[in-house]
Amino acid sequence: MKFGSICRSFYSVVRMSTTNSSLTNGVENAKRVAAFTAANNFVQNGQVIGVGSGSTIEYAVERIAERVGAENLKVTCVPTSFQARELILKYKLPLSDLDRHSNLDVAIDGADEVDEQFTLIKGGGGCLTQEKIVAAAAKKFVVIADFRKKSTNLGENWKKGIPIEVVPMAILQIQNKIKEKYGGICNIRLAKSKAGPVITDNGMMIVDWQFDKTHNWSEVHQFIKLIPGVVETGIFFNMADIVIYGTENGQSDIKANTTVLAK
Repeated sequence: MKFGSICRSFYSVVRMSTTNSSLTNGVENAKRVAAFTAANNFVQNGQVIGVGSGSTIEYAVERIAERVGAENLKVTCVPTSFQARELILKYKLPLSDLDRHSNLDVAIDGADEVDEQFTLIKGGGGCLTQEKIVAAAAKKFVVIADFRKKSTNLGENWKKGIPIEVVPMAILQIQNKIKEKYGGICNIRLAKSKAGPVITDNGMMIVDWQFDKTHNWSEVHQFIKLIPGVVETGIFFNMADIVIYGTENGQSDIKANTTVLAK
């Protein structure tokens, strides 16, 4: 290979690396902006807070902890997962559960995708059931996400499908019924650092349903939920009160779901 070709190849790699690094930094900054906006505007003294799961929520917990230290806020945190529990303990925030605090003031959580109707896909991290329980227990459900999660219709940006938590013995029947009714592909989620399937905090397994068109998501959720062996779906329909996006230019974009807030 000639020297000039080597140089061109080298600089192409450098440009690609720089672009990828810039995108990563932009995404992380967007996550931080959305999370800090939620923690600054929707967390108040004396509240019981539902703490979600995922990569964006860590920034929210970090900011809540900063405010607790700086403003002497008194808050109590209820986790949605083992990861969320570890975050709460890491930042030395008061830890509780739904047995002791069944009514939450606010829940803050991320999403894999959000459409224009505020319908969410959640469960990419495998905690969809606990996340839905905690969100339903809150007076206000605030969703935080970076700009990649914003879509006109579900499936536009999130290509991994809708997570469905299932009892292991019912997997084949569940897969068949979903495919017969709605088409698409249903795959058992496999673990990356162990042989075999992902096992949830509840000891269940996850099927990811990759759909091929837009549906009535309320009807889809109801149909799947009624299949024996289904624990919960990752469709969060008409649950989010507020969605906060971190934008590509480092700003926050706050959207209010008037349908939910009007109730």
